[in-house]
Amino acid sequence: MSTDGSGHGPWPEGYARIVLDTVDSTMAEAARRAPDIERPTWIMAKTQTAARGRRGRKWVVPAGNLNATLIFRPEATAAEASKRSFLAANALFQALAIYVPAEKLSLKWPNDVLLSGGKVAGILLESSGQGPFVDWLSIGIGVNLRHTPEGVTGASFAPISLADAGGEDVTPKDFLSTLADAYATQEAKLMRLGFDRIRDDWMANAARLGEVITANTGREDITGIFDSIDSDGNLVLITGTGPRAIPAADVFF
Repeated sequence: MSTDGSGHGPWPEGYARIVLDTVDSTMAEAARRAPDIERPTWIMAKTQTAARGRRGRKWVVPAGNLNATLIFRPEATAAEASKRSFLAANALFQALAIYVPAEKLSLKWPNDVLLSGGKVAGILLESSGQGPFVDWLSIGIGVNLRHTPEGVTGASFAPISLADAGGEDVTPKDFLSTLADAYATQEAKLMRLGFDRIRDDWMANAARLGEVITANTGREDITGIFDSIDSDGNLVLITGTGPRAIPAADVFF
């Protein structure tokens, strides 16, 4: 196990890194370590035995793919902390674009990165706190680098790997260095320029912007033209009855 910031590639100042051989999930490990975290810390595992995605879905993680979680104290309300999914998506886009042509990549609201129309990466946020600010925030990230997960059924967007799409070969540790550096840049941009700039950058790479899509909220399907993301991070669709702001849903094309 490595616990310092050394490793492959540049590493952002002020961030720590922990590399584990095996763990149930990096999100669970982050929660266990939360009380002792003194600075933003990336936790990476070579193997996960109980990984999960949004809404408790199983996340398949073959060896050679990236399994990592960033845990930190953002001094933000729960609503503000949730916007970090857009920072993570922007950072993932920038990191992946080093290894595959950017025109093959797009961002799917709320938490996925698409490569040639397939899902190459997913983002999961968890936080804890009783007061006005969250005590800590975890951003879990899984990226299919070398292998496309097998046995995935019923997925709206079939999984794809960087390697299968013709991307350059990269180890998880090298990719994490690239991603961590890109994410640190996003945090600096948020501090200097605010969320509107983060949102604009995200929308510049959004999948199906200006096209008809469907959002399933769990209670209803809402179909409309993908107009924008608002200042709270909600999906805005133009429907037959006017604009609808949707805070949480699964999106279908």
